[in-house]
Amino acid sequence: MKHAFLLLLTTSAAFAADAPKPKPKPEFQYQTAGIQVSLPTADEPKVKAFGADTIKAAAKYLDDGAICWVREKTCVNCHTTGPYLSERPALSKQLGIPLEEVLADFVKTVPAEVKPQKETEKDGIKYYGGSWTSIWRSMGLAEWDKHVTGKLSAHTERSLQEMFARQSADGSFVSFGEVEIPHITTDFELTLQAARAATAAPGWLANLKDPELLARVEKMKAWLRNAPPKNDFDRILRLQLAHYMPELVPQAQRDTALALLSSKQHTDGGWSLRDLSAVGDWHFKMSDTVLNLINGLPDAAKPESDAYMTAFAIVLMRQNNIPASDERIQRGLKWLKQEQRVSGRWWMQSLYRGNYSYITYIATAQALKALALCDELH
Repeated sequence: MKHAFLLLLTTSAAFAADAPKPKPKPEFQYQTAGIQVSLPTADEPKVKAFGADTIKAAAKYLDDGAICWVREKTCVNCHTTGPYLSERPALSKQLGIPLEEVLADFVKTVPAEVKPQKETEKDGIKYYGGSWTSIWRSMGLAEWDKHVTGKLSAHTERSLQEMFARQSADGSFVSFGEVEIPHITTDFELTLQAARAATAAPGWLANLKDPELLARVEKMKAWLRNAPPKNDFDRILRLQLAHYMPELVPQAQRDTALALLSSKQHTDGGWSLRDLSAVGDWHFKMSDTVLNLINGLPDAAKPESDAYMTAFAIVLMRQNNIPASDERIQRGLKWLKQEQRVSGRWWMQSLYRGNYSYITYIATAQALKALALCDELH
C-alpha cells in the first residue's frame, strides 16, 4: 500500500510538471529601450488637481505606449496604435504633432497594390480576414491627413481602397475575433469605423469616381441605415453615425439615442460601458475567459462608472451639438477630472483577460478627446 501511495505521488508530481502553467503577469504594460510603462491598477493614486501638468502626463502616456508598440510589436491594432493615430492627430493644436514614427509604421503596412480578397468562413460566420486591421489603419491615416497635413495622401487613398476590398456582400464589415470591449465587438461598431475613415480622408468621398468603390460606399451606407442594433451600445452609436454621415440618421433616431444615453448617466456624473449591453451580446461569440472575468467583477451586478464610457458619452453629445455647458456634460467632465491618475492615464477595468489592461490606454485617448471637445485642454 505504501509503494502504491508513493507511486501515486510520483505520478501526480510528474503530471503537474507537464501541465500547462498560467502565463505570468507582465511586469510592464509597455516596454522598450529607455521606456517602461507600469501596469495600470485600480489603486494608482489620483491627481490632486487636473491641469496643464496632468494633461502633459496623459499625452506622454499615449506617446510612450504607441512608440513601445511600434518598436516591439510592429502591428496595427485596435487598443494602442489604432486609438493613438485615430484620436491623437485631432489634438495637434493642444498637444503638438503626433509621433511620425507611428505614422510610418502604419504607412509601411499599406499594400503597394490593391488585390481582391478572399472571404473566409468559421463557426458559421463569413468574414474577410484582416478587415479590422485595414479599417483602423485607414482611419489613422485619414485622421493624420485631415488634422496634420490637410490633404489626402496616396497611401491613405490606397488603404481605403484596400479596406473596401474586405467589405462583405451586404455592405457591412464583419467583426471576427475577440479583443478589448468596446472595440472589435459588433458589426455595426466596426462598419461605423470604416465610415469614419472614409469621411475623415480629405476630399476622398467628394472626388470618388470609381464605379465599384462608389457602389461599395452606397452599400455601406444602406447597411448602416437599416442594420438592427445588437445592444444599447449600437443604439447610442447612431449618434456617432449622425456626426459622420448625418443623412443616414433621422432626427427622431438621434433624439431616441440621446435620451437613451442620458438615461444611463450615474449619480456620480459618470457612465459605465457595462450598462450598455448584456455580457453575451458584445460579440457573436464570447470566450469563457472573458465571460467569467466580466461576470466575476465585484461590481458585476451594478457596474461603477468608467473612464471610457464617460468620455465617449461626452464626445457623442458634443458631436451632436450639445453645448459643453450642458449639465450632463459638466457632471461628466467633473468625474473625469477627478479620476485621472498621477501617471496621466485614466484607469479602467479591462473587459478582456485583464492582463495588460489596454482599455486604460483606449480610455485615456477618449478622455483627452472629450476634454478637447469641451475646450478643457489648456
